[in-house]
Amino acid sequence: MHNEDLFLQAFVYLLAAVASVPIAKRLGLGSVLGYLIAGVIIGPFALKLVGGGEGSDVMHFAEFGVVMMLFLVGLELQPSLLWRLRVPILGLGGLQVLVTALVIAAIGTIAGLPWQTALAVGLILAQSSTAIVLQTLNEKGLTKTQAGQSAFSVLLFQDIAVIPILAFLPLLALPIASAMASSDLIFVVAESEAHSAALPAWQQALLVIGTVGGIILGGQFLTRPIFRIIAKTQQREIFTAMALLLVVGIALAMQKVGLSPALGTFVAGVVLAENEYRHELESDIEPFKGLLLGLFFISVGASINFSLLLQQPLLILGLVLALAIVKFAVLVGLGRFFRLELSQSLLFGCALAQGGEFGFVLFSFATQNKVLTADVAGPLVVAVALSMALTPLIMIINDRLIQPRFVAAEIEEEADDIDDNENPVIIAGFGRFGQIVGRLLIANGFSATVLDHSPTQIELLRRFGFKVFYGDASRIDLLHAAGARQARLFVVAIDDRERSLYIVELVQKHFPHLKILARAIDRRHAYEFIQRGVDAVQRETFDSALVMGEEALKLLGTRSYKAHRSARIFREHDEQALWEMANLEDDTVRFARSQQLRQDLERVLQSDDREIVHDVDRAWDTSALRKET
Repeated sequence: MHNEDLFLQAFVYLLAAVASVPIAKRLGLGSVLGYLIAGVIIGPFALKLVGGGEGSDVMHFAEFGVVMMLFLVGLELQPSLLWRLRVPILGLGGLQVLVTALVIAAIGTIAGLPWQTALAVGLILAQSSTAIVLQTLNEKGLTKTQAGQSAFSVLLFQDIAVIPILAFLPLLALPIASAMASSDLIFVVAESEAHSAALPAWQQALLVIGTVGGIILGGQFLTRPIFRIIAKTQQREIFTAMALLLVVGIALAMQKVGLSPALGTFVAGVVLAENEYRHELESDIEPFKGLLLGLFFISVGASINFSLLLQQPLLILGLVLALAIVKFAVLVGLGRFFRLELSQSLLFGCALAQGGEFGFVLFSFATQNKVLTADVAGPLVVAVALSMALTPLIMIINDRLIQPRFVAAEIEEEADDIDDNENPVIIAGFGRFGQIVGRLLIANGFSATVLDHSPTQIELLRRFGFKVFYGDASRIDLLHAAGARQARLFVVAIDDRERSLYIVELVQKHFPHLKILARAIDRRHAYEFIQRGVDAVQRETFDSALVMGEEALKLLGTRSYKAHRSARIFREHDEQALWEMANLEDDTVRFARSQQLRQDLERVLQSDDREIVHDVDRAWDTSALRKET
């Protein structure tokens, strides 16, 4: 019966994940919010498919996804990169924890809490959700931005800070505290922490130092020969088992000494960052990490105590709002102090304005050590869970309401004075695509007026000697200043789909004499340009992919002239198909026609190959006959 319950729970969680994420992605909500909503639906508050005693077991299992995520994050960080990030990690991360904790502690003291309780709450609520933030930033492609890098630095410091916070909390213990019911908590502290706490302090310190040192030395000197031996077996499943054994073993070792398993695996990942088997480790662990993280998010949604929320709705919603406002204000202020742009500071604040998964562990630990009472910790646990669930919504608000204002503000900035407005060509966008077009035209004696709205890109290009003007090509006054009345050709080379279409329509309306060449991001984008009557459309990856395909044919043994001829026929056929299918409005008709055209292309190439072979054979026979005579 126990096995049946296990399989049933697994089926429910997997069904929730498979059903919720595609719908959430289709609605533009992101996978994290889809997981959280699915957890709420299948949880005790709604369908009651999961919950009760097995909830904490599932959460403990799912938390392993966070452990794997930090291991993979560590694999991406070489020690030299960590050293370069020491200022944002220690400075920005340290100030975030300190300032947030003090502000929340001050508010708690004003609200009537003892200063010990208020300070403990401040330290716990200073944490943010590593799992949700990194997953959301990665999905939105924001990990390399200023805000993304700063958020990662803060999250890394927060994870490290869990250890000293665990050591410091017992010092804030209250003389009288009530035990907290297990149903009010999402996480419970591992029994290993109680076991390690029974050791004398000096033995505990030696145990911690020895464990961390063993992880570092083992990762540095033992993993290479072990992985080399396993790689020689050429059994992929054994390598996967070894990768999982490594992560699980480190997590268990860290738990035994009372430290965070996530921190231990992160350290191991950093140590292995320069290992030649790093990419194999990443590819083997990535699927498990993604599945377990999804399970973790579902568990968070399912474990929200809605009964407590219904009992004290105003208190808990007020706590969620206060937490988000305080953390957002502190983060934006620190972002500006560390010279982040205002838009990036706001993104930084939106990303981290929630509680974190380690907060559940700290709340449980603080309650067991009589630092917090059940009346204080219960509503705060629910508030942290709700704040985590609301993070994807906050990021959507940032994407749709906050960040577009800065784009608009950038457009309204005063453009450069264009003193070169009699050129026959205007190029909008001078990135990796537009530069090649511009360089070819300039090299052939055609001068061009180049417009770009990225100050950083303009500064870099001017250092290389290019004459580039700051300004957004969607502004009609800027197009007049650039000489669109006198120009003959307009090249749209920007990588923004919607803005490029708008610019094309603007140019066609006000400067109908201009020939327009447009860069298409993909085939559907090309359809939209063709439907608008653009003179020439170039898909940004088509030529390079075609050249690579030709080289692939050669490497597979096809003769050079045959590979080149096949590529030329493919180009001609695909270009004709592109312009034909652009005029088909119905996707069903377009798909059917695409399949028919693909079959026609295969037939043409195969018949062409036979003709080529026949011609070559006949030429070879004629040559041999001449030699004989």
